[in-house]
Amino acid sequence: MDLRHLRYFLCVAEEMHFGRAAMRLGISQPPLSQQIRALEDELGVRLFDRTSRRVCLTEAGQLFEPEARLTLQQAERAMQTARLAQQGEVGHLGLGFPPSGPFVPSIAGALYRFRQSYPKVELMLQELGRDQLIERVRDRQLDLGLVRGFEPPVLPSGLVTECLLEEDMVLAIRSDHPLAERAAGPEIADLAAYPLVIYDPANGAGFNEHFFSLCEEAGFVPHVAYRASGLATLLGLVAAGFGATLLARSLARLHVDNLVFRPFASPVRSRLWLVHAEDLSPTGRTFKATVLCEDHG
Repeated sequence: MDLRHLRYFLCVAEEMHFGRAAMRLGISQPPLSQQIRALEDELGVRLFDRTSRRVCLTEAGQLFEPEARLTLQQAERAMQTARLAQQGEVGHLGLGFPPSGPFVPSIAGALYRFRQSYPKVELMLQELGRDQLIERVRDRQLDLGLVRGFEPPVLPSGLVTECLLEEDMVLAIRSDHPLAERAAGPEIADLAAYPLVIYDPANGAGFNEHFFSLCEEAGFVPHVAYRASGLATLLGLVAAGFGATLLARSLARLHVDNLVFRPFASPVRSRLWLVHAEDLSPTGRTFKATVLCEDHG
């Protein structure tokens, strides 16, 4: 059924006059009459009783009118939804991030602005380690991913990355740790004498390898006392005195009893990388524009 026929029918039903309806539609009367006749032929019913003096709806026409109006309204909603989807203003957005992701001000700000600006986009957020995150972006289970690392992540074909930001790393230690009480900022070499707590390989992929290389450059092999599966466990073990750890400066905003954060005397920098498919989804493009605006604004 041609939606144009429904619009013509409703216009005639409102005007109850073919001449006025034709004028309102911007067409001449004969084509309008032909289109109404074509609609009636398609339905196999008469919608209007026509006389030389008046036009009125038949019983079938009276019942057909509200349904025709609903059909046009639904069609308009469908078209509007399609347009908004193409613009990335409705739909779904899958975003993966490391434990520190939501604590980075530009990321938290972008998430807030995105939810305020595009309330019809359903956000699906997942905290993941680097390898699993990249795998899910590759398999289109996620639109975008945030990966923390010192170097660009190695990506499969079809994925691209760009650096969103750099930030210093800090040493997280218990408040009575010897490095907490020393006036000078710690160096990587200072960690040779103390046990460390790091993420397990699934969550620390990329960061752990680079940290070990920093230790190797400083002339020692780190003593890893515990490997934590998540941020809460990592901070809890450090606060309980099981060892020291390195964190992004953005996580130093967290308050944990007995935990202090010390910047390194020689800065250790970490980067946050945005990973996505070359043919990014519309909602992904919208979020990327939001986070880049937040980051550069």
